[in-house]
Amino acid sequence: MKPLSATLRLQFHKGFTLDDAVPLVDYFASLGISHLYASPLLTARPGSMHGYDVVDPTAINPELGGEAALHRLVAALRERGMGLILDIVSNHMAVGGSNNPWWLDVLEWGTRSPYAQFFDIQWNSPDPLLEGQLLVPFLRSDYGEVLQAGEIVVRFDAASGAFYAEHYEHRFPISPPSYVELLSGSGNPELIALGERFATLREQENPYQCAKELRAELAEAASRGDAAEDIQRMLARFDATQPEGFQRLHALLERQHYRLASWRTAGDDINWRRFFDINELGGLRVERPVVFEETHAKIFELVANGQIDGLRIDHVDGLANPRGYCRQLRRRVERLIAGRSSATALEHFPIYVEKILGPEEQLQRDWGVDGTTGYEFMNQVSLLQHDPAGEAVLGELWSRVSERTADFMEEVRAAKQLVVTGSLAGDYETVAQLLLQVARGDLMTRDLTLGAIRRALLELIVHFPVYRTYIGATGRRESDEPFFQQALEGARTTLGEADWPLLAHLERWLGGEPLRDVPPGPIRAARKQACVRFQQLTSPAAAKAVEDTACYRSAVLLSRNDVGFDPQLFSAPPQAFHAAALERAEAFPRNLLTTATHDHKRGEDTRARITVLSERASWFAEQVDRWLEMAAPLRADLADGVAPSPGDELMLMQILLGSWPLDLDPDDAAGMQEYAGRIGQWQEKAVREAKLRSTWSAPNEAYESACRAYLERLLQQDEGAQLRREIAAAAMRIAPAGALNGLVQTLLRMTAPGVPDLYQGAEFWDFSLVDPDNRRPVDFAARREALAAERDLAERSPAELIASWRDGRIKQWLIAQTLQLRAELPELFTAGDYLPLEVHGEQAERVLAFARRHEGRSVVVIVPRLTFTLLGGSDNPAIAPDSWGDTYVQLPESLANQGLRGLFGGGAVTHNEQVRLAEVLATFPLGILRSEPT
Repeated sequence: MKPLSATLRLQFHKGFTLDDAVPLVDYFASLGISHLYASPLLTARPGSMHGYDVVDPTAINPELGGEAALHRLVAALRERGMGLILDIVSNHMAVGGSNNPWWLDVLEWGTRSPYAQFFDIQWNSPDPLLEGQLLVPFLRSDYGEVLQAGEIVVRFDAASGAFYAEHYEHRFPISPPSYVELLSGSGNPELIALGERFATLREQENPYQCAKELRAELAEAASRGDAAEDIQRMLARFDATQPEGFQRLHALLERQHYRLASWRTAGDDINWRRFFDINELGGLRVERPVVFEETHAKIFELVANGQIDGLRIDHVDGLANPRGYCRQLRRRVERLIAGRSSATALEHFPIYVEKILGPEEQLQRDWGVDGTTGYEFMNQVSLLQHDPAGEAVLGELWSRVSERTADFMEEVRAAKQLVVTGSLAGDYETVAQLLLQVARGDLMTRDLTLGAIRRALLELIVHFPVYRTYIGATGRRESDEPFFQQALEGARTTLGEADWPLLAHLERWLGGEPLRDVPPGPIRAARKQACVRFQQLTSPAAAKAVEDTACYRSAVLLSRNDVGFDPQLFSAPPQAFHAAALERAEAFPRNLLTTATHDHKRGEDTRARITVLSERASWFAEQVDRWLEMAAPLRADLADGVAPSPGDELMLMQILLGSWPLDLDPDDAAGMQEYAGRIGQWQEKAVREAKLRSTWSAPNEAYESACRAYLERLLQQDEGAQLRREIAAAAMRIAPAGALNGLVQTLLRMTAPGVPDLYQGAEFWDFSLVDPDNRRPVDFAARREALAAERDLAERSPAELIASWRDGRIKQWLIAQTLQLRAELPELFTAGDYLPLEVHGEQAERVLAFARRHEGRSVVVIVPRLTFTLLGGSDNPAIAPDSWGDTYVQLPESLANQGLRGLFGGGAVTHNEQVRLAEVLATFPLGILRSEPT
């Protein structure tokens, strides 16, 4: 099997199955991919488009073709020496509906279910209405209203002999001991007697087997005509549209192990951990050995039998103990791969974690993982390509037009307050209650009130600068301490002075004092649980506040608003890129490097084009003022303000400039209709995520309708024709520089320390938007045909590639060329040194250069940055040689003496310590120089 050198992410679903990927394997191999990187493959909720809503972790999803299809795909990969990396979901499962047998078992048996310990449920709730019960917030409206409307119906599954309540797609099992309440009203002596036997299950220590046998008897009885009719008549007695039926059904439901409630109650009253604030995803307690084993059994089987060759752990920060989990996983897979056959033997099994790193935060080196999925690299490239000169102008433009702050962190703090006291209020209350137990357990703190704890805890979370800390038995890690102190300092600026002393207690309780120093007992247990749940709260609070709120409220420049980015930081010099690369090479040389993902807000080339606006800030501000004036007739005046709002309108203009297709004529009605549909999806998501004029939970139809009408007038009606022509022309004006940015980020991903990760279809230009747009079907046939044709490109000049740059083949060619180089020099890229190179001359600040070296072989990479002016108005991404003037890269003597040859043209550079850009980039706008074999 090929060593890991490049991955390509595929999103599997019923419309793109494992068998659909089989005929593409040759194409991926020809492109230079060593490993496919698959979205989750375990059985998910029917119709899932992403696979993160697993309902059965013991089987491969039949909608994807099942295990047989997986074997066929792996066989095809093996024929080309390729491997498979699998994305797995350790933090949560899909709940609700009717497809998760573990969840349904918990509903049916409560704490007596063996799966009750699988889910992160707080069975001992301080709410007396929830003592020993699970809140099930899946009703469309308030419980009484839904019940009275007859929307909760008792059903009987004749095949299994089981009763359950049904509400649309949701199934709520009736606990078998309660069957007596149903069967006693059947009027059938046999069924009544059977009901009495069901009632005895309450006293049985292990009622599972007996309940199974009794249900089999009930199913057999129901197969006879009289009994079946009696059951149906009995069920009619629970018709809640009738007064007696209402009371009867309510009484039955009240005696279950769950309490049915409106979906709106989840934010405040939830007594089980969710994935973020999604009611349909329930948190797992994978830190428990039995849960770890049961949820990973199929994965371990696939590792052992040679079907998968690496893992990607989704949302690792959701786990109670990420370090412990990763180390346990590493130990297990190492034992499993040791027993694999020679045909599937591995020297190393990579494990990656989806982890968003905050400013100054580093992934822990003792987790036993190979690195992250690469969001931080995407951020580093983005910072490199933004012009700091544009920050002030664009910030002023945003503040003036939107009348909102340009301070991103101010938006984040407001958003955190909103989500913590709103959709995450139940999780917040859980932590506060645990801290109250801790306080009451000490005479010195027992007078602290729940209200004071809530106030201090909220401000601490609001000011938390990273997703979470990692508290162990010895307390907070030393590297986490600065982040906690920063949160404390921030909390003091917004918390009333009378509550400041409480912050000192929180500092101690939340990891400042080692748990081992606390005497064993309830207080230590409460403090440990408080630490865990605090860390599991700060993570979703950050994600919901930053990615899903502030990134849609603030748009100084949308190319700086993406997953894993720090939008507060606008740009960074080449030295920052070098520093990050050196650190990654030393700590995580196999870290994934990505610039496009299934989670991105904007496609990599959409982002690259918007970035150009940082170089054209004053011009862009002038255009915006003109466009806003032209757009006045397209807007609507509503009771709550103009629609769209100025901020939403400015955000839309950036999106149009960044994503306008290269071949789209603004007067092409069919093309504009398709594009408008895509933009409309983005617009709906943007206004709801911002939570300013509309939300997912309470859509503002008047505002959203006005925004849709504005978009239709702008993109499809005559009244918007002149404005959309100007926007299209402006997009094409910055498109060449955007394309060059896209090529640069592609080359950096292929050559910097780490493993390049491609996203499906992005080997052509990627002008996608946020999901679901970035998960549209990919035309792999066109890409496969293009790559086959490019086998002859060696006979063509780089000028031909540049002349046809709009079709995207230049990007695919660049990927194929650099991956071929990686295949030829694998050790150089996986283990080679990273050497920053000095650049001198009049355009030195517009260049980044570095070398990779290993055992006498070298590669020099030279890329331009901030190129709009250098392109001089060209309609293609080629920089004229004389634009570089006297700019040169200084090589150390060891490199110059090797002799270097340009991979993309530019001739040879031999025994020359100064590489002049006018020469080395004469035929192609970016370059790789490789040492000649000795």
